[in-house]
Amino acid sequence: MTVEVLLDTSYLISLVDARRPNHQTATKYFRQMLDESMPMYFSAIVAAEFGVKQPITDLPLPKFRHLPFNIPHGQRAAQLWNALGPRDDKTTRPVARDDIKLIAQACHERIPFLLTEDASSLHKYCKRLRDTGACQVRTILLSAGYDPGAFRLDGQQGLDLGDQI
Repeated sequence: MTVEVLLDTSYLISLVDARRPNHQTATKYFRQMLDESMPMYFSAIVAAEFGVKQPITDLPLPKFRHLPFNIPHGQRAAQLWNALGPRDDKTTRPVARDDIKLIAQACHERIPFLLTEDASSLHKYCKRLRDTGACQVRTILLSAGYDPGAFRLDGQQGLDLGDQI
């Protein structure tokens, strides 16, 4: 079974901007996804967010599968928003709703992983929703460093030996 991944805006920003602190980690994950022929999904929501500050043509678009945001995704997002309950952070409502929309897309499409740099809202919301059983999507957080086993469905962590072998 091929593992699929939904790419968050923050991941893509780190991938294309060598000055970002997690650029190297983002690049390692990108290389792994290419090497293992993992389908990488690029959401219409992410296209809108990324395009605010940078043209999406800066991204390796031919490597991605494009994912529109459709009515079933919207219905799932509403369910997840309600399941999430009150938020205890300072995230603005539109940003929080976009995060929930991405999680909803991954849930509806049965994409098990969401690759992100966003620990303050997207990762936190996804974890809360997993803990309640509302969805099974798991985030892979760039700030945790590169883990070659991050895409394992069983959750077992890997060991990055880099170029030492």
